[in-house]
Order: sequence, then structure tokens, then C-alpha cells
Amino acid sequence: MNLKQLSEMLGLSQTTISRALNGFPEVSAQTRSRVLKAVRETGYRPNRAAQRLATGRAGSLGLVMPIAAGVDSDVHFGEFLAGLGEEAIKHDFHFVINPSAPEDEAGMVRRLAASGNVDALYIAYVRRDDPRIPLLHTLNIPFMVHGRAVDQSVHDYPFLDIDNTGAFHDATRLLIQLGHRRIGLINGPAHFAFAIRREKGMKKALVENGLPFDETLVHHGQMTDSFGHQVMERLLDGPNPPTAILCSSTVLALGAVRALDRRGLKLGRDMSLIAHDDELPMLKPENFSVPLTTTRSSLRAAGARIAERMISRVLQNGDPAEQELWRTELIVRDSTGPAPRGH
Repeated sequence: MNLKQLSEMLGLSQTTISRALNGFPEVSAQTRSRVLKAVRETGYRPNRAAQRLATGRAGSLGLVMPIAAGVDSDVHFGEFLAGLGEEAIKHDFHFVINPSAPEDEAGMVRRLAASGNVDALYIAYVRRDDPRIPLLHTLNIPFMVHGRAVDQSVHDYPFLDIDNTGAFHDATRLLIQLGHRRIGLINGPAHFAFAIRREKGMKKALVENGLPFDETLVHHGQMTDSFGHQVMERLLDGPNPPTAILCSSTVLALGAVRALDRRGLKLGRDMSLIAHDDELPMLKPENFSVPLTTTRSSLRAAGARIAERMISRVLQNGDPAEQELWRTELIVRDSTGPAPRGH
């Protein structure tokens, strides 16, 4: 189906249909909804080149993805992209994902912004003092940040983040209330802002309750099953193992639980465990052999919200500096119990 046929079918001018598809504000919400419904039902696809000439927009969201030997693929990022895609498809937006060597990431961001191939950029996996944020401020393109830097000179940037400090403060406090005094942490890479804040939340709860923070019980690394297993084995082999563990992901928890199972230790009795649940569809905490207590926030929902905000900024010039901080839920299941006697 072409634009002329769609126009005849709907009884609308080709100009009105084009304006509806391109987000012009003078088209009523009812007309836009009617046009989008017909587009979905007929499979009509507008001519991208003509659309770009008419609107000055590319209809694309951009991402620079660092790629290097030894950098593992990440199921968390895939779930985030799924949410981003769900929202983008509603508005007929595309992705442009540019791979980059880690040392050339800033240069690739500049080139992608200047290419005209994207209308907005977003960045994820924010670092402690992330140089990409002040860089994006100098570029003439809308952008969004998934996360927040920790020590950053620039503060007025648009972001969506979860309250990582609050999540792990609440999780640690629950373990303390259950009588645990030695609590370990299997965390993400130490330079990522989310990992810094999760450790901060744990430390805050310990200090509030007059308990020491033992750095030997805290380990940072890739968010993989194998790293969770490796760290759990190391902690169990230590001279004074913890009685409870915090994991920054259910993926890490999968490896940690495997190490416990190999030694005949039971979750909730011999060792308590709380994991952060990003709502990964293939790794539901309630489906573990002992259902996991979790802090929960959907990565897919975060991806959808970030896409929604970027597209709104492109189409309607939405608030460029809006900042959102989502609270997490603490969901208690069977993997947490009283500290074993004698500890």
C-alpha cells in the first residue's frame, strides 16, 4: 500500500496522513490514532527519504556500543533494549547502534551526533565521573542517560535511574533484622555508578546499626553466573564466611546458589541471599529451587520509558532536563531467614 491508497481508504489528504505520522501538533489525537491503526493493519511504511525531507528528522534513536575482546554480552542490556524497542515501534522509530572500540567511544558519540542519522542519543552503564555526560551537553542533539554519575561536575542532565542506594540499604536492613552480622556483597564492576551506590546503601545500613563494614566480603566483577559462583566459593572458603549475601543481579545469584548447592547448604537456613531482580524473563526469582528475596525494578519498563521521553523530546520538544528516580520493591521470599545459631 502506498500513501495515495491509504489516503483514499481513510478519506484523508496525503498531507494530513503525513503530518499525523510525523507528530505534527495540529493533527488531532483522534485522527492520529485512526491513521496509526490503519498503518498497523495495512502494513504501510512511509518513504523514509521523503519523511526526512519533510520533517528534518531521521526517525531514529542512537547508541554507541563499546565492543572489545573479553567484553561479555549482557542479558541485562538485551532486556533494556527490548523495552526501548517496544516503545520505539509505536512511533515508527528505528535504532542506530554504532559499535566502537572502548578508547574511541567519545569520538564515536560525536560522529553519530553529527551524522544526521539519529534524532536523539542515549547512554547507559554510567561510570563514577562519566565523561560522556559533559560531552553530550556540548552536542546539539537531545539525549537521555540511563543512570546517574556519582562525582560529576554536570548535574542538569536528563536521566532515569533507580534508587540503588535505597534498594540495598533496605535489603541490608532486613538481613540485620534477621540477626545477620556478617553480610557479603557480590556486585557489578566497581567503576559503574549503580555498583557504587549499591555498596553505599549496604554500608549505610551497617553503620546505622553499629556494625563494621568488612571490605573482604565485597567483590566486584562482571554480572555473570560464573563470577557469582567463583565469589561464593571464595567466601565460603574464607576463615569467617558471611551468613548472608547480597547479589546485584539474579544472574550473579544463579552462580552463588550453584556454589551453595554443591556444598549441601540450604538457602534461607544455612545462608540467606537477596538479589536485585531486573525482571529478566528467563530468570525469575520465584523459579529458583528456593524462591529468592529480591529488590525489584523492571529494566524493560526503564527502556520503554527512556524511549518514550526521547521520542517526546524529538516530536514535541519535551522537558530536556527532566530527572526520574524510581524506587524499588523489596519482595521477601524463602531465601532469607534468621542467622544460623552461633553467628
